[in-house]
Amino acid sequence: MKVFRTMLKTELKLSLRGMDMFIFAICMPVVVTILLGIIYGNKPAFNGAEYTFLEQSFGAVTTIAICAGGVMGLPLVVSDYRHKKILKRFQVTPISPAMILTVQVVIYVIYSIASLLLIYCVATLFFDFHFIGSWLPFLGSYFLVIVSMFSIGMMVGGIASNIKTAGVIASILYFPMLIFSGATLPYEIMPTTLQKIADILPLTQGIKLLKSTSLNLMIDSVIIPIVLMSVITIICIGVALKFFKWE
Repeated sequence: MKVFRTMLKTELKLSLRGMDMFIFAICMPVVVTILLGIIYGNKPAFNGAEYTFLEQSFGAVTTIAICAGGVMGLPLVVSDYRHKKILKRFQVTPISPAMILTVQVVIYVIYSIASLLLIYCVATLFFDFHFIGSWLPFLGSYFLVIVSMFSIGMMVGGIASNIKTAGVIASILYFPMLIFSGATLPYEIMPTTLQKIADILPLTQGIKLLKSTSLNLMIDSVIIPIVLMSVITIICIGVALKFFKWE
């Protein structure tokens, strides 16, 4: 446990010095929230809606930090350590692949939680945001999205041979999910064909859960998103640990 705490403290300092994830995982979601608040204010999400556009978008915006940290940041850091032979040095120590990956996951979970709190505070203080749903189901859905997205990052970071390969794979996964899952472009305004394609993405299912729990709405089938994200989590973590490359 002492080794884990030491690694976590050191890696967190290094991450904050880099500033990349601070910008993309914390600043970017807050900026999106401010833009939505300025553009739409307290306008209803649609005619006759009992909630505003910002309230409808709250669940989706909170996933920007998760996607940035889990799918893009985590694999790039681990693969960069592999490229610099840092992982090779860890190999001769008692440190396991599980500990290396878990430390990175905890760091990006901290970023995600900080982002969630900032988004909520900014929306509440400046745009009269009201959380309509129940916090317990929302937070349960939120952490399920975190686990599923970070498991993808663990897999890419665990098996990518170098940082270039990790960057390509992470980009292929990151940008379609960021754009088509509903995190930025609202899912509701997409054409039906595009919605069907977007439904394949795990983040789309996660955002559906977050929207329904934040707005206290019924979702057509809550089992499908939960099962899909759980299966992805189990597979990705299993692959990350079994095929982890030290060099």
